[in-house]
Amino acid sequence: MVTRIPMSKTGYQRLRDELARLERKDRIDVMKAIETARGHGDLKENAEYHAAKERQGHLEGRILELKDKLSRAEVIDCTQVADNRVVFGTVVSLLDLDTDEKIRYQLLGPEEADVKKGSISVLSPLGRSLIGKEVGDEVLAQTPGGKREFEVMDISASDIA
Repeated sequence: MVTRIPMSKTGYQRLRDELARLERKDRIDVMKAIETARGHGDLKENAEYHAAKERQGHLEGRILELKDKLSRAEVIDCTQVADNRVVFGTVVSLLDLDTDEKIRYQLLGPEEADVKKGSISVLSPLGRSLIGKEVGDEVLAQTPGGKREFEVMDISASDIA
């Protein structure tokens, strides 16, 4: 059974763009660097050659990883999700009941999650505990800083596809 990876349209396109750049530009640049380094003579002691080959290995690994993720992507249009309960793509405003701090996150896939940019993974401990909740519900989540309690203050559909 193939494990699907939830992803917004924007996140899917970002991975496709990265894959295209790696295959069309970076791969060619690495091959040129390898050819140039080969021209410098003895390959056993040629640090430039070994560095280029190592970069090629990392590049090919990332290409395979991206192809795998894109093939398993379950693309979701975040502008079309219901906003009566927390689901993938919704933007959730929370009140931290311990600190009275208000925070806001969009629930996205693991490839797109970036706390600094205001998004968390639906597979994270907080993300999992939020799924299915409605405005007014309290949520207990195991975070890296310990157990924390939140109240769902608002749920809205994202304006990002």
